[in-house]
Amino acid sequence: MGRVLSLIRGSLAFVCWLVNTILWVLPIIIFSPIKLIPIPAVRTTCSSLLDSCATSWITINGVIERIFHPVNVHIHSDAELSTKEWYMVIANHQSWVDILILQRVLNRKIPFLKFFLKKELIFVPFLGLAWWALDFPFMRRYSTAQLRKNPKLRGKDIEITRKACAKFKSKPVSVMNFVEGTRFKADKHRKQNSQFKHLLKPKAGGLAFALSAMGEHIHKLVDVSIYYPEKVPTYWEYISGQVKEVHVHISVSEIPTAMRGDYMKDREFKIAFQEQLNQLWLEKDKTLDLLAQEKAVNQKV
Repeated sequence: MGRVLSLIRGSLAFVCWLVNTILWVLPIIIFSPIKLIPIPAVRTTCSSLLDSCATSWITINGVIERIFHPVNVHIHSDAELSTKEWYMVIANHQSWVDILILQRVLNRKIPFLKFFLKKELIFVPFLGLAWWALDFPFMRRYSTAQLRKNPKLRGKDIEITRKACAKFKSKPVSVMNFVEGTRFKADKHRKQNSQFKHLLKPKAGGLAFALSAMGEHIHKLVDVSIYYPEKVPTYWEYISGQVKEVHVHISVSEIPTAMRGDYMKDREFKIAFQEQLNQLWLEKDKTLDLLAQEKAVNQKV
């Protein structure tokens, strides 16, 4: 009976999420050509309107969640957040559900989250155009083999990132970066021989490039740690009501000037940046460990 109820709950939630997505993607696509008008004021106004549509989409997703698959999200934070600030948001990454959790806990508290996307995703039907309209930064990374074959490509990925982030200087924005670069898996953790208990090794390059591209406009770091007490859920497990609770720890700090510099050409800065990010990751690992210990204590009680 429990499986049947989960199937019904998940199916209804999926249909509602799909309908809600279509209802908001359509106006985003319709209004997106306005962004091609070469008048800064028009582009800025249009971007704000489209961000409002996306924010409303997330808000209604929250209503759907409360009706069909309510989740008790415990937020551990005393940080002050504002929709009028520029933020760099970093988080650990375990599941696509992480994105839904981030959107839920940060929606209307900070500017609409912009995720770094692979350049190829711009060709995804409808969604690619919507992501472009919402100013999601599309990035292109060149492999070591490609750089070896064509040295002229060296530095192109940084320039692409810089251009993608340049548009964020005109109005407050939140840029999201999953620093691990991929979702946490036990086999990946084992292969990396990571010094962290709950995390993969952080990749410093993408974060350093983004901070460099944004310049002084972005000066606050939102560090989010997501912990699933039961197990890391799949999207289906989440929308079918199989996730009962999630713990989210949020801290906000000023981005130090020591984290701004030329990551490609300044070796000393590169080493120092990696050390600072590793320190942040050590603190995040401790936070996740504390949440796991609290779970163990509660189970005994």
